[in-house]
Amino acid sequence: QVQLVESGGDSVQAGGSLTLSCAASGDIAGTTYMAWFRQTPGKEREGVAALSPPLGTITYADSVKGRFTISQDQSKNTVYLQMNNLQPEDTAMYICASRKTAGLFPLEAHRYHYWGQGTQVTVSS
Repeated sequence: QVQLVESGGDSVQAGGSLTLSCAASGDIAGTTYMAWFRQTPGKEREGVAALSPPLGTITYADSVKGRFTISQDQSKNTVYLQMNNLQPEDTAMYICASRKTAGLFPLEAHRYHYWGQGTQVTVSS
């Protein structure tokens, strides 16, 4: 099993910045993708950003390109999501996920096996 613990969520004003962290532990060997998703009540979980440590690839949703940056510190088994120029529409529960399967579509939620509990980001106008 893999355990994922997020932190860093907060309330900010529009235009502000936040950095989220996701610490992974447990049986993390063989991880192919680490990703951030977000979800608001009544909506489907949306893939925000994903990176593949073995492939060295990074993928962003169009809605966050140029504003969000995903990165990792392999020595700490931690993935980060730097979020700049936050807007009210970015308000959501941000959830970290990982998977051990290969293949494409890194922002599709159903392809992920392990999920954290999430950290809330609220952006006010």
